[in-house]
Amino acid sequence: MSTGNFDAGGGGARTARWRTAVDVVRHLRHHPRPTRADLARDLALTSGSATEITGRLRRAKLLSEEPAPVAGRGRPTTLLRPHPEGPLTLAVEIRHEESRCAVATVDGRLHDVRTLRHDDGGPEQVRAGLAAAVRELRRRHRARLRVVSLAVAATVRDGRVVQSAALGWGPVDLAPLTAGTHLPLLVGNDATLAGVAEARTGATAGARTALHLLVDVGVGGGLVVDGRPVVGATGAGGEVGHLPLGDPGRHCPCGATGCWDLEVDGRAIARHLGDAPPTDARDYAHRMLARAASGDTGAALAVRRVVAALGRGTAGLVNAHDPDAVSLGGLAGPLRAAAPDDFQAAYAGGLMAFHRDRPPPVLDAAHGDLGALRGAAEVGLDRMTTGAALAEWHGVATGDPAQSTWDRN
Repeated sequence: MSTGNFDAGGGGARTARWRTAVDVVRHLRHHPRPTRADLARDLALTSGSATEITGRLRRAKLLSEEPAPVAGRGRPTTLLRPHPEGPLTLAVEIRHEESRCAVATVDGRLHDVRTLRHDDGGPEQVRAGLAAAVRELRRRHRARLRVVSLAVAATVRDGRVVQSAALGWGPVDLAPLTAGTHLPLLVGNDATLAGVAEARTGATAGARTALHLLVDVGVGGGLVVDGRPVVGATGAGGEVGHLPLGDPGRHCPCGATGCWDLEVDGRAIARHLGDAPPTDARDYAHRMLARAASGDTGAALAVRRVVAALGRGTAGLVNAHDPDAVSLGGLAGPLRAAAPDDFQAAYAGGLMAFHRDRPPPVLDAAHGDLGALRGAAEVGLDRMTTGAALAEWHGVATGDPAQSTWDRN
């Protein structure tokens, strides 16, 4: 994912007038349905300024107000919420057996979540199905739809999928997803985007530096600093599953040997049990976790070995990145819960001595199965709520792009 996707800028005199508007609109993502008084307090605005800015945002079809529940004898107030005709981001996620999409309003809430099954379909089938869904949603929402933000279980460089060991894909051009719609397309790794969601509104919210690990088919991860992912020079950073933490004689589908990916998922459990490689590694892992919980000693031992590998790798990443907190998504949480002592022993044993007095807490992800989709929505909303984007939207909403009421006032 290109770091430009996270640019909060927007230059020029006209765009500068929208800087406070950007703050207000983005405030809604972290403070659902605030009052004007909440807004004034949190953004250090005067009461008059808060009233003026919310009035302008109503006229720009960005915010609306609704009466707050009556409590006591105080003066009636209103709650701020997204305008029912306001701009939308389309968040999309491509996973091993299915894709999902949802529209997100400026408060970050997901609406109309839908699932598209593709099972063993290749990239062309997946791309065609999603392109049809994007076109249909564009027809439904028309100019309200402003950007498409995609999370994919793949290595992403310069906004393109270069390979996916999990999906069995080589390089794939995803530009056809938005062909003919004139919508910008943002592309990011699913684990990285899930980490964005956890760092902003989930388990690691408030942490300046947060590490997220997602176990599905293999393990992915992301480092998030001040709410923004660290993705390297070309966007391909965060491929923690391909650190050489495993058996160097074992070949990974990514092309490397000894990858951590091969030690922490259903494939590793099957190998420890002497089973054939599972067709669906995630489903297999869930079944083995259930068997272990029911008292199957063989399954329990295999799970414990995988959990220890997860704990050791987590410690290594803590040593490398020094995060304030770590979140575990996908199968990582259930795996740790199945053998918490094994995880803790491997985690503590792998930490450098100075970390052991105050090790970063390892927390279960708060957004669960929706983490990557929520992260994609967050990044799309970042793009949609820059000063330049809001100024452009104002022209669309009012039909007066050259002389908006905002500029005249």
